[in-house]
Amino acid sequence: ALAIENGRVTGASLADGTSLSARAVVLTTGTFLGGVVHIGERHWPAGRMGEAASTRLSHQLREASLPLGRLKTGTPPRLMADSIDWARLEPQPGDEDPAFLSFATAAPAARQVPCHIAHTNDAVHEEIAGNLHRSAMHAGAISGPGPRYCPSIEDKISRFAEKPSHQIFLEPEGLESPLIYPNGISTSLPAEVQERFVRGIEGLERAVIQQPGYAIEYDYVDPRSLDRRLAHRTLAGLFLAGQINGTTGYEEAAAQGLLAGTNAAALALERPPLEIDRATGYIGVMVDDLVTFGVTEPYRMFTSRAEYRLQLRIDNADQRLTPVGMAHGLVGEAQAAAFHEKMSALQAGREALETLSLSPSEAASHGIAMRADGVRRDGMAMLALPAVDIATLTGLCPNLQRLSPQVLSLLEIEAQYRVYLARQSDDIARLKEEEARRLPDGLDYKSIPGLSAELQAKLMAERPETVAQARRIEGMTPAALLLLLAAGEAARRKRAAG
Repeated sequence: ALAIENGRVTGASLADGTSLSARAVVLTTGTFLGGVVHIGERHWPAGRMGEAASTRLSHQLREASLPLGRLKTGTPPRLMADSIDWARLEPQPGDEDPAFLSFATAAPAARQVPCHIAHTNDAVHEEIAGNLHRSAMHAGAISGPGPRYCPSIEDKISRFAEKPSHQIFLEPEGLESPLIYPNGISTSLPAEVQERFVRGIEGLERAVIQQPGYAIEYDYVDPRSLDRRLAHRTLAGLFLAGQINGTTGYEEAAAQGLLAGTNAAALALERPPLEIDRATGYIGVMVDDLVTFGVTEPYRMFTSRAEYRLQLRIDNADQRLTPVGMAHGLVGEAQAAAFHEKMSALQAGREALETLSLSPSEAASHGIAMRADGVRRDGMAMLALPAVDIATLTGLCPNLQRLSPQVLSLLEIEAQYRVYLARQSDDIARLKEEEARRLPDGLDYKSIPGLSAELQAKLMAERPETVAQARRIEGMTPAALLLLLAAGEAARRKRAAG
């Protein structure tokens, strides 16, 4: 439970009676808050299989008037690796040149092991379909909505009945673990049904289920009760992160933990809070979405949610966020020094490319094809041309030869995106200016190319009067809003023309 005094969290009490005092508390309850596990017709309180739910804490949050709701998620059965016929399955190796989560990482810290691919079949589908009435999710035993983009195998069989098979990724749970995670067959069917349909899959005929799959529903707090620090607006000193905020996925939880943990420490140390805006990082997009719009289903971060996604790239993540981290004491001296060295090299590369200038005839003499318009172009402009790469220009510019392959690659990416970033900035400015404009009555959303069928159906059903209203429709994206603006303007011009 939380220790609360005069409307402020002052610590926490543990199940063994231990009391902890704190100036700030970060609550990361996962699926434990009021958790209930479902397998077929059976259900019982649990945070996950074999572990108790946090029921006392759930009751306390309700009594403190925190706005709670229910969500659900699911997990597949765990299989014993030595019971699988791997020779009959398709190996899926890892990337030969993997991209790491940190620019400080040069090579994998551990050996890579392959996943394998299996497939369901007609017999498996028949087994599942014949027992749908015994699935907790299909029998009405679960009230909370689940993650739309991670459907259970029961949902797949029901919603995509025309599909003859569904793909399954068999993922090792760890380098030394004997368990396999069959990604793609999340289920809440009875254990005996799970055993039958799993053994109907090629390569899994003798599979041993170490733990059956199950669905779990749990409490979450409406994230609209939080501010951009992930601090609760009315219960001072309390920060929330992860599934308690209505999100799903490890990456979403990790990002919130980083932000909430930093801000809890900042509060305790009386330092400025860390806030990331939508143009700086996907953390900012996610948090803004959560605290502004709330959730009606478990939230997952997609690039389509970001207006500035051309700027939010993997290659420039450190350029966007390392200065923010340095300002808040999250970056060590060695990392800061490496970052400054990299930025100095990038700037030197930009200056070298901007100094290099060739006319079309001069470029042609070096084997570079440019439009014969008499216009001189600098290195950055040439690098944006399809037939020009950094290796071509490195031979013409000695200063580039001193730079590392990583820096040269970044310069190439920067040059290629430069024109598109300028266009995107114009689109963003237009979007903000016209967001409150009215949409024409009777606009035929089904005729707008580029809109997903899901958004077309929602727009036809809800008939928003303005772009601002359309924006609040669940699943609406910035790109779709731009399509609406263009379609609305075209419809107005057509009517004005008679």
